[in-house]
Amino acid sequence: MCDLSRHRATLRTRPVSMLRSSTVVRSALLLALTQSFAAPVMPVVATVAYAQAGTQTGGQSSTQFGGVQPAAEQASTSTPRPMAVPFGVGERMDYEVRFLGGKKGEGSMEVKEVTDVRGKRAWHTVFHVKGKVFLLISVDILLESWFDVGTMNSMRFHQNQQYTGTKKIQNIEIFPERGMYKEDALDERVTVRDPLDDGSFLYFVRSVPLEVGQEYSFQRYYKPDKNPVKIKVVRRETVKTPAGTFNTLVLKPEIKAGGLFAEGKAEVWVTDDAARMVVKLESELPVGTLSLWLTKYKLGTPLKP
Repeated sequence: MCDLSRHRATLRTRPVSMLRSSTVVRSALLLALTQSFAAPVMPVVATVAYAQAGTQTGGQSSTQFGGVQPAAEQASTSTPRPMAVPFGVGERMDYEVRFLGGKKGEGSMEVKEVTDVRGKRAWHTVFHVKGKVFLLISVDILLESWFDVGTMNSMRFHQNQQYTGTKKIQNIEIFPERGMYKEDALDERVTVRDPLDDGSFLYFVRSVPLEVGQEYSFQRYYKPDKNPVKIKVVRRETVKTPAGTFNTLVLKPEIKAGGLFAEGKAEVWVTDDAARMVVKLESELPVGTLSLWLTKYKLGTPLKP
């Protein structure tokens, strides 16, 4: 076993308290992750064959990725080679849910496995938040995604969002190769080229280059009329969480579909390093503003080509 492999193996077995206290271990971790995530910019652009053009809007730089591609004949073709990403199987981040300054529940974000979906290898990820935020008001949000390891195109999406008095359950099958998607028992509908869902989009954003002051626009949400999805890189910020102190990039996502990342109603703090871990998240929900604070984490195993 090489030195870097031994570092990763050792790191996965250590508690978070040791991670925080050991600068040497964290440095070795980031070195190993950086090598496994080499050249993160080009694989994203080249694999999905985007047409990229920069525009200026109101003095702020804005970058367009892709275009509206509602026709089935323009759907992308998956490649069997895995895209370089900063996450791997076994990655898990745990959070405490806060509301009005107090702890009200727990949450997690996990890469469970690489599995088979209609003959293709797909990441299977789960985002779950559950808590009782105030008296009889409760929140239970589950976003489960399956997306192609070669293109990050969404192939299956399940969401179950429940607030007190409100419930939204969806089961979506997405067919990028045909440019169609099917929601529950409804007829198939046209999707975009290289579709993403609510859950997979968070992993996709971790895999693209981000610069403070930039606004990125993506025509990739699987429902064409809900595009574009925009990501603003608002600022750099040092954040202290129960899991430690992190240098972060603060992102403001805008998704017209509503939910956890509704337009202008959420901010996401990701580490300003190769791991791009989500260490904090705030979202305005019908019951009020919830925040998630990282309590512990475990990095995953990079997927081999």
